[in-house]
Amino acid sequence: MRGFARRERERGDMNPPSNLLDEALGLGHGGAIAALPAGRVVLVEDCVETSGAFVLHHLLKRALSAGEGGGDVLFLALAQPFSHYDRVLRKLGCSLSVQRNNNKLHFFDMLKLEFPGLTGGNDIESGFVGLYSKIQRAIEARRSKEYSRGCITIMIDDLSLLEIAACGSIDCVLDFLYYCISLTAELDCSLVILNHEDIYSSEEAPRFLSHLEYLADIVIKTEPLSTGLSADVHGQLTIFNKGTSSRHGHSMNKIHNFHFKVKENGVEYFYPGSQY
Repeated sequence: MRGFARRERERGDMNPPSNLLDEALGLGHGGAIAALPAGRVVLVEDCVETSGAFVLHHLLKRALSAGEGGGDVLFLALAQPFSHYDRVLRKLGCSLSVQRNNNKLHFFDMLKLEFPGLTGGNDIESGFVGLYSKIQRAIEARRSKEYSRGCITIMIDDLSLLEIAACGSIDCVLDFLYYCISLTAELDCSLVILNHEDIYSSEEAPRFLSHLEYLADIVIKTEPLSTGLSADVHGQLTIFNKGTSSRHGHSMNKIHNFHFKVKENGVEYFYPGSQY
């Protein structure tokens, strides 16, 4: 009985109730954990004052726990080592170590990989080609296995650091993203990108940021409150969902806006003025 109770608690941790974020993404209906639809590109944009890492962590856990057997994730980590993500996700009820041992998580530790782009020149392009080839092979290997029928999600944390690794070559980063987006269509994957939008200093930054938003099906912005710092509210989320369909089959754009508070073991989402 104790073992059964423990399994039920773990199942409950991996299948939390839906919240405003899930509902805004179109994932909060039907009770079961749903993955992002195949072919979707999600862009999480944050700033120095308000980190969007918690959104990435939420989507990572959801991607691994979606469906009956969970999905697969290919995680490109440029911001933190594996131990950091494992520690954060454990607080959310998900062990990345277990997921990696079960071949559900393919972790690309970009902090340890020698990226040829650091030497400049044609090595930048060859570095991205080599990275893309590794991602493609990993996806094809998972698709070839009979037991792997869930959705595959590619995650990048974070894109601004990838631009630094490319010696500021925005065109190379965009080309790499185009290749990854082509995988979402060809191999039924989804793509989640975290990007710090307020750290770019080049003249091409506005073009680059607008291009990212154009490529994304869903844009999630984390911003500080316009009224300033607050102990009870850590910031606001604005979600622009381009892929919502009406009952008549027409494409509709939906915008959602609500506040959030980051806690030790999760995040609380609520509408302005609804908490207190």
